[in-house]
Amino acid sequence: MTSTRRTFLKQTAALSAVGLAALDDLDVQGAARRAGSDEESSGSGGWYGRPMRWAQLSFVESDPGNYDLKFWLDYFQRVHAEAAILNAGGCVAFYPTQIPLHYRSKWLGNRDAFGEIYAGCRALGMNVVARTDAHACHQDVMDAHPDWIAVDAEGNKRRHASDPDFWITCALGPYNFEFMTAVHEEIMRLYKPDGIFTNRWSGSGMCYCEHCRENFRAFAALDLPRTLDPRDPARRAYMAWHPQRLFELWRLWNGRIQAINPDASFIPNAGGGALSELDMKTAGEMAPMLVADRQGRSGAMAPWMAGKSAKEFRATMGSKAVPAITSVGLEDKYRWKDSVQNGEEIRLWMADGMAQGFRPAFTKFNARPFDKRWFPVVEKIFDWHHANAEYFRNVRSLARVGMVYSQQTAAYYGGPDAAAKVEDHALGFYEALVEARIPFDMVHDRLLDREHLAQFRTLILPNIAALSEEQCAQIRAFAARGGSVIATYETSLYDEGGAQRAEFGLGSLFGASYAGGREGPMLNSYLDLEEDASGAWHPLLMGFEDAGRIINGVHRVRVTANGATQFSPLTVVPPYPDLPMEEVFPRPTSEHDAGVYLRENDASRVVYFPWDIDRTFWEVMDVDHGKLLRNAVLWATNEPAPVEMEGKGIVDVAVWEQKDSMTVHLVNLTNPMMMKGPVRETIPLTAQKLRVRVPAGRRVRRVHLLRAGNEVGHREESGALALEVPEIGVHEVVAIDYAG
Repeated sequence: MTSTRRTFLKQTAALSAVGLAALDDLDVQGAARRAGSDEESSGSGGWYGRPMRWAQLSFVESDPGNYDLKFWLDYFQRVHAEAAILNAGGCVAFYPTQIPLHYRSKWLGNRDAFGEIYAGCRALGMNVVARTDAHACHQDVMDAHPDWIAVDAEGNKRRHASDPDFWITCALGPYNFEFMTAVHEEIMRLYKPDGIFTNRWSGSGMCYCEHCRENFRAFAALDLPRTLDPRDPARRAYMAWHPQRLFELWRLWNGRIQAINPDASFIPNAGGGALSELDMKTAGEMAPMLVADRQGRSGAMAPWMAGKSAKEFRATMGSKAVPAITSVGLEDKYRWKDSVQNGEEIRLWMADGMAQGFRPAFTKFNARPFDKRWFPVVEKIFDWHHANAEYFRNVRSLARVGMVYSQQTAAYYGGPDAAAKVEDHALGFYEALVEARIPFDMVHDRLLDREHLAQFRTLILPNIAALSEEQCAQIRAFAARGGSVIATYETSLYDEGGAQRAEFGLGSLFGASYAGGREGPMLNSYLDLEEDASGAWHPLLMGFEDAGRIINGVHRVRVTANGATQFSPLTVVPPYPDLPMEEVFPRPTSEHDAGVYLRENDASRVVYFPWDIDRTFWEVMDVDHGKLLRNAVLWATNEPAPVEMEGKGIVDVAVWEQKDSMTVHLVNLTNPMMMKGPVRETIPLTAQKLRVRVPAGRRVRRVHLLRAGNEVGHREESGALALEVPEIGVHEVVAIDYAG
């Protein structure tokens, strides 16, 4: 037996006398719900689907011997936490490591801080994931292995910007591939945790160290790029090499971990939406679960961003578990890590994540809390979630609308401007759908096959500019099967590598051809609203009958109709002077360009906006653009929605089916602080009338509200279940139990 192992056993025994003795007051029915039990797992094999509520406690270096172990274990039990992520090693070791240069906390002494809390969590029957941090090291590592340190573009070794005692490490060289591999193996041998979660494992920006230069040259026969332009050959090669290298590291760590504990795995801190650096399709295939590091919002971030992240993860993870760690502290660029977030903000952020499929998790940095106001907030949320856990084990989403997100569009079309050129389109359409109370899911652009699109009636493409021929064919096949498509701006005008086509890849679907060129930013441009030949208004213009004219967007692409001229209910009014005021009037023009292209083919309907309606809506928030987007979805979908609501307020809606029930989540976003966290108080919504369509073949036994805790009256009405929710605080859930 190694000395390290003997030390661990000795300290575990000491914990039995000291730490576990302090646990006598706890209900430690570990045998009844032993970690690793697979009775309630879902989504993937092993233990991964079992835990529904997670806790993350991240030690700081001074925590060993200076925090209350019993308090935290008692709190984990009070909140019904079923899994924990606990700091073990990396930049600071919280256990008696024997690895040279693995820096031990100066406060550790003869203790085993990680081992103590690990044993306590195991006694509670919890799954435990060890947390490591790979992004920084101390001076002795720099002295011994200067080649392990990240290098900037000017050739300088990078000191840590926050703590100059640390150096930034290179993620793609020996520090991770050798040193951190040894750390992970040691932790796995000593403790056999259920996984290892590594923070900042993928690097801290571009590195120009000798290993990166040599490895990239071997891969591409090029020097590392000095530009972010995806059209540069070196940058394009780097965009292929960098994720390949990270996946290589992921597989290495996963293999070494599973060689010691086959039931464990490496869980990277990475992933998410279009701006993620790792291909989420590959990540979804490799990972038995992922942890979403979506800790909170700051600035003008909408609270539905928690739900958006959940949908993006689910697009490639499917039904695999994804806990989302919510920080109890204020998330802000000024990094107040020991702060406490307003309780109402924590409730709203967690509620929207849970509604859209995340499993709730909280994270606390520093085990000695200075401000304890957050404890009862999280406890109440988790206690309610525990009491209703069966209604959170979702089997499938019942949403019929899917919105595509595209990492390749962000990388090869958006490049360094991807947030503005790509993500802002998605954010605008997302906001419009939330305001319209339309349940919808996100779809990854590399999963457009028939299986992944089977649940959807309508597919939305918010400026998904870069699409391959195969992807275009998949979208056309979706339409041929009766699916409807809505697209905006430059969708499909570029191939998967960002090269512009001579013609839209989906031009035949749009009924429009690329006429060459773009216009914008346009000032003072409008759209005239047109009746058809019979004098009727198209459903796209529902609610605009008395408008006559609305504002245009900011950018448009020049297009012409394919074949015969099509009627368009929107006609472009070209820009005209906005100063001097005496000259603000439209000039005569022969241009009568369509502002939208509409097509119907059997059950399929297509809407194409050749302008940036979604991006402009996100920037300007003009209500008319939101209405147009809503009407486009309603007309294209052409079927009753799974849930229809009548009432005041902004509500994020999700519809799920479980084994023996279905649920309708209603998250109240109505707040003057909706676009500026944190909220001050929750403003309850008054009565909401709902019409819910129950899946075919299901009979209803009971309808009740999980927050209010009471049954609610209901009636059958034209094929739907009609009911009324008297009030919505932050989050109400209509639970519909099936009979039989």
